Amino acid sequence: MDTPKQYCESINLPDALSIRHASELYSKLTDEFQSRDTIIISIPEGAEADLSFVQLIESSRRQAKAKGKTFKLSSPANGSVLKVLERAGFIESFDQEDAKFWLHKEVTL
Repeated sequence: MDTPKQYCESINLPDALSIRHASELYSKLTDEFQSRDTIIISIPEGAEADLSFVQLIESSRRQAKAKGKTFKLSSPANGSVLKVLERAGFIESFDQEDAKFWLHKEVTL
């Protein structure tokens, strides 16, 4: 496998990002953490997400940070993912790092 591709290719997620698919998503992310230093997640336009997805991604962010790996979204959260973040109160409590990860916003003081 081509080395740059191995470390830079994004992971395409399915349209259903809910508790019913959490175990499958967890396994997919775990496999990627073992084989890559940079993990880029691509959330499909129009994907249906619930709070379990946001929790899984937050957990993955922490795991990546602890292991010195890069973990990011290929594009800012939108659609149902953004709605879940809003309804759950995440956005109002975002720090700079959270806003950069989820919304791709650079916050300067």
